[in-house]
Amino acid sequence: MAKLEPKERMKIPRQPMPEQDPKIRNANFEEVALGYDEATARKEAERCLQCKKPGCTVGCPVGVRIPEFILAVREGNLPKAVEEMKVKNNLPAICGRVCPQEVQCEGKCILTKKGKSVAIGRLERFVGDYELAHRTCPLTAAPATGKKIAVVGTGPAGLTCAVDLAREGHKVTMFESLHGPGGVLVYGIPEFRLPKKVVFGEIDYAVECLGIQVRNDHVIGRTISLNELLEQYDAVFLGTGAGLPSFMRIPGINLNGVMSANEFLTRVNLMKGYLFPNYSTPVKLGKKVAVVGGGNVAMDSARCSKRMQAVQAKQTGTEPGEVHIIYRRSKEEVPARAEEFHHAIEEGIICDLLTNPVEIIGDETGKVSKIRCIRMELGEPDASGRRKPVPIPGSELEMEMDTVIMALGTSPNPIVFVDADGLERTKHGTAVADVETGRTKKQRVWAGGDVVTGAATVISAMGAGKRAAADMHKFLKGEAPW
Repeated sequence: MAKLEPKERMKIPRQPMPEQDPKIRNANFEEVALGYDEATARKEAERCLQCKKPGCTVGCPVGVRIPEFILAVREGNLPKAVEEMKVKNNLPAICGRVCPQEVQCEGKCILTKKGKSVAIGRLERFVGDYELAHRTCPLTAAPATGKKIAVVGTGPAGLTCAVDLAREGHKVTMFESLHGPGGVLVYGIPEFRLPKKVVFGEIDYAVECLGIQVRNDHVIGRTISLNELLEQYDAVFLGTGAGLPSFMRIPGINLNGVMSANEFLTRVNLMKGYLFPNYSTPVKLGKKVAVVGGGNVAMDSARCSKRMQAVQAKQTGTEPGEVHIIYRRSKEEVPARAEEFHHAIEEGIICDLLTNPVEIIGDETGKVSKIRCIRMELGEPDASGRRKPVPIPGSELEMEMDTVIMALGTSPNPIVFVDADGLERTKHGTAVADVETGRTKKQRVWAGGDVVTGAATVISAMGAGKRAAADMHKFLKGEAPW
């Protein structure tokens, strides 16, 4: 393409993402967003103004060299784009799909002052997919240091920390409680948002290139304790995430047909429950499903439910049912990504906003039959800065439901703290750790990601893993004593 002036670049419209038709995709688990081709990616890259002081990089939790990789895409030098990307981000194909770019890198793009930002996330995905297909930028390790590191958890924080430390020449062993690596990337995010082949492609390549060992079926605190790990390794990083679900304290919460989003998404994503009877871990939903919550996990649960109903309807020859999202605030306060909320609405999810459950009602067999709610209105802002939902007296209503999925947030599993004297916890159950270095109150133990912050984003967990890895490397070299 010919060289353009900034004013000409600003006239180029943001390139749309090709997607499956909503009426087709709500009955399958194939990826919704289809990705840019090279021509579209290069056209979108033309929109970047190559700012001298790029705000986009500041907005990225891992500091990706955004102008540099976009310029390489614009010039058609895709190996160079991968090289620039991987200076800071080891998992671009993953981040390009699930990171909230609209409030991070793209939110800081100067083009937002007069229009739409550069589609940084879509370009990141394009570059990541190119690397998965062509492998032009192999990961390399420095000479061996003789230091041994245990990384507990193979989700985004653990993976990032492990790769960064292995590249410095340290011998890294990762411990995973489940039967395979990936953590929340595998069990928590649906196939239609993040295909498992993408996750496994990124993990397998890192393991092959850097010699990282992965030990599955190891529950730290049960199979082996943290104290025992410290006897075998020079340093330990905890990236165990936040897998303990929260439930409302209302009558009927223990009825059959009530489940956490964690259980539901794990059975769907990890155990492929939607392929019943071909798999032995089926997930059977009713004709009317209520998902309580308004975050990304709630959207994932609702959209999976819609697809599950389509699968079950096809198997039984009946009509699909309804899926409702029940959220106590308004659309403006929905914490889920705007794109995910938009996709949910497109796919036929019914949103009952400014509505809050007060009781789950069961039938004579102890199974969910109804959910009783109350209408809400927004009052003054609370500690989060959002307007506080207040019940409207006399506005109670009942809705027929036979499945209720609670998507109300999570906290760390306390088992990792067993036989880990000195590892402090907050009142919320999260590990106490320094934000900048990841150092905990227990010597030679670092932590990062959801185990420290509570449930957050993939990229923020990666940022924590990267910061911890940098400090661990300094410690192991003797440059940053405890």
